[in-house]
Amino acid sequence: MFDYNQLSIAASRPGLWTVTFSNPPINLLDATTITELQALMSDIETDHSVKVVVFQAADPDFFIAHFDTSKAAEVPRTPGPTGSMPWIDFVLRLSSAPVVSIAKVRGRARGVGNEFVLACDMRFASRQKAIFGNPEVGVGVPPGGGALEWLPRIVGRSRALEICLSGDDFDADIAERYGLVNRTLDDGELDAFVDNIASRLASFDREALCAVKTQVNRVGMPTATEIESSNAMFFAGLGGSQSKARRANVRTLGYGVRSDCELNFGRYLPSLAPK
Repeated sequence: MFDYNQLSIAASRPGLWTVTFSNPPINLLDATTITELQALMSDIETDHSVKVVVFQAADPDFFIAHFDTSKAAEVPRTPGPTGSMPWIDFVLRLSSAPVVSIAKVRGRARGVGNEFVLACDMRFASRQKAIFGNPEVGVGVPPGGGALEWLPRIVGRSRALEICLSGDDFDADIAERYGLVNRTLDDGELDAFVDNIASRLASFDREALCAVKTQVNRVGMPTATEIESSNAMFFAGLGGSQSKARRANVRTLGYGVRSDCELNFGRYLPSLAPK
């Protein structure tokens, strides 16, 4: 198995892996995260005993805060097994893998964090602690990790536009109402619920689980070409003057550290317009 730094893997019972993400101070997703997620997929694909993978975060305030744009240049560019760039390779492999993936969400899942949970097969959220959003437009770029492809399929066109054009934060109850998550639960009930459904699924035959997922994916998955087009727009947008100015402004407000800005990012976006 790969020597992980940001991910820890626990095989709590036969057929079930729990993967915990930790990248202090606020669980930003960076180049190392992407490399480790690709390695994780290789481990999952080669271990035919795995049936269910639950993803969670060590930080109760941040599931995945967002992509670390300050380290965008470090993102690996070597195509993965799907032939796509590493992040797209990961989400395509995750969504088509012969295992059931479950996101157990506490804290903020914004930008690429939201795109991560959208690529999972099921999503369950803490009513008190989960927050979702795609704030990219507020810093001058379109979402590039799959939101523009997943959201119309999952929540519908108009709600996808509301989420991506407003850049605002959406609490767990609205996320449930929109269909972004399967359901919300009180925080004290979340762990037991997810453990119960994951254990139930892990008791079933892997081939049957895979067959059902494969058939549903015929109408539920975006293509590599679709996500790649958004990803290209995202990285092109990072070089724009307006985007650079907005990102410079956000860095004065506590970007990348535990701050009111990172806790309530959606509230700060309108103030980032260049003066």
